[in-house]
Amino acid sequence: QVQLVESGGGLVQAGGTLTLSCAASGIIYRLDVMGWYRQAPGKQRELVASITSGGSTTYADSAKGRITISIDNGKNTVSLQIKSLKPEDTGVYYCLVGGHLSGPNTVWGQGTQVTVSS
Repeated sequence: QVQLVESGGGLVQAGGTLTLSCAASGIIYRLDVMGWYRQAPGKQRELVASITSGGSTTYADSAKGRITISIDNGKNTVSLQIKSLKPEDTGVYYCLVGGHLSGPNTVWGQGTQVTVSS
């Protein structure tokens, strides 16, 4: 089965920049999309940004202008750069991969905590 390994979370100060990375391992017959979701305390998980293997991107309105998502198809890796961090960016960030995979065709990562201090 495909597994996702997320990295880059932690405690950061407001105004700083953070880059999250997620690498997919396992048998991937066709990768369609990778993305990042955020679950803030007491709230539902919501899309931050996603990107297709062809490079088409989707951003949440709150992410536009500060957040950039990129994909490395050769390495099955997706990165999320967040600039000008705000306390409201705090939450657990989950990586997602979708496509024709061995096992389930949609896989979630375990999540990585991002805490932005003011």
